[in-house]
Amino acid sequence: MLFLQISLLAVLLGGGDNKDAFQDQIFRIISTFSLYNSSWTHSWGSAWLGDLQIKSWKGKSDGFISLWPWSNGNFNKKEMKEIEVLLQRFHNEFLHLLHKHASEWMLEYPFDLQKAFGCELHSGKVKLPFWRFAYQGSELLSLQNNTWVPSPEGGTRAQQMCRLFNQYTVVNKILQWRMSNTCPRFLLGLLDAGKADLQRQVKPEAWLSTGPSPGPDHLLLVCHVSGFYPKPISVMWMRGEQAQQGSQQSGILPNADGTWYLQIFLDVEATETSGLSCRVTHSSLEGQDIILHLDRPSSKGLIILAVMLPLLLLLTGLAFWLKKRWAHCEPLPTLPLERFQQPRDSKHT
Repeated sequence: MLFLQISLLAVLLGGGDNKDAFQDQIFRIISTFSLYNSSWTHSWGSAWLGDLQIKSWKGKSDGFISLWPWSNGNFNKKEMKEIEVLLQRFHNEFLHLLHKHASEWMLEYPFDLQKAFGCELHSGKVKLPFWRFAYQGSELLSLQNNTWVPSPEGGTRAQQMCRLFNQYTVVNKILQWRMSNTCPRFLLGLLDAGKADLQRQVKPEAWLSTGPSPGPDHLLLVCHVSGFYPKPISVMWMRGEQAQQGSQQSGILPNADGTWYLQIFLDVEATETSGLSCRVTHSSLEGQDIILHLDRPSSKGLIILAVMLPLLLLLTGLAFWLKKRWAHCEPLPTLPLERFQQPRDSKHT
């Protein structure tokens, strides 16, 4: 098994303030095959370094599309082309086998099959690459030491597929050899070439709001945290120094700029909000946690108020002007009153 020590990694990265972040990383390529019938197939894929997508790919394109300037790591164009050609050949052969043996393997059109392969860095050591398949989202089989092994959930289908794949002894050895030699170098090259982006620290923004009422005399408090990088973060509802156990956190979702966003919810009685706060802990804050107190207006709330107040005043003034205008509209023209009066007698003049 191939292991690369942390000393090599430290030399390659050349120091930095956040070397620990590189001691655990996963590089993986994920592909999805959607087979609608024996002649119509759609496939796409992506490459990831941890939670960061660095490449995309579609089955009919000319290759992977780089999403970052350093997405090729330290590999030159020739090396990248060789990898893409190898992956495309395997891709085409695999699709051919799926169509050919669909009936035997009880694969009913339409169906989806997923493929994931890559390598991992743990505590400064790069492990042998992994190669796994899943059918309709359930793990099917994996490549281990040049041999395909069925997953327990795969049943008879996985056993039949492994039996056929293991007949390609030479192909399996080539795949394992290429992956074992290429993936670790590529992973370490990515960490070296992309360390400026991978080591960046972006401070989160946080604000409070309320959600739909969960019930009579109850409030749903929401703490929003957005724009932070890297992904690891701690967000808690607190009462004083005590964490509130009833809170629920959403998934951590990506923003368009590569940063992250999440929400944490707390269902409380309307009369029990005193002393509550939301605490945000993140590496970019350097120990200075963000603490938003529920009984104090947040800076974001003040900003919203400052924007909305002039707008409300403008709308109020407009409504007053329209009302006044309507009340003073010119009446329809009328004839002079004198035309309807009787003429006075001359002796009374």
